[in-house]
Amino acid sequence: MNIRPLYDRVVIRRKAEEETTAGGIVLPGSAKEKPNQGEVVAVGEGKVLDNGETRALAVKVGDRVVFGQYAGSNTIEVDGEELIIMGESEIYAVVE
Repeated sequence: MNIRPLYDRVVIRRKAEEETTAGGIVLPGSAKEKPNQGEVVAVGEGKVLDNGETRALAVKVGDRVVFGQYAGSNTIEVDGEELIIMGESEIYAVVE
């Protein structure tokens, strides 16, 4: 895959949707909620500050991250895979 986000943008592969609940109930496609976790696939060069310097991003490729339910409204398809592009500020945490 060749995609390079600009500035402080991050490309994320969303975690697979849950097919069943904890109690074992199988969910139909319309009832599934999109997961708010994913893996960072690509990162931009960093945020350009007011003084012209570039601040590196706090996340790196391979990190598992948590983001808001409605974050990353920009979805694209690359090599048959749906990816999300969002700003670094839309990421809440890195799962370690």
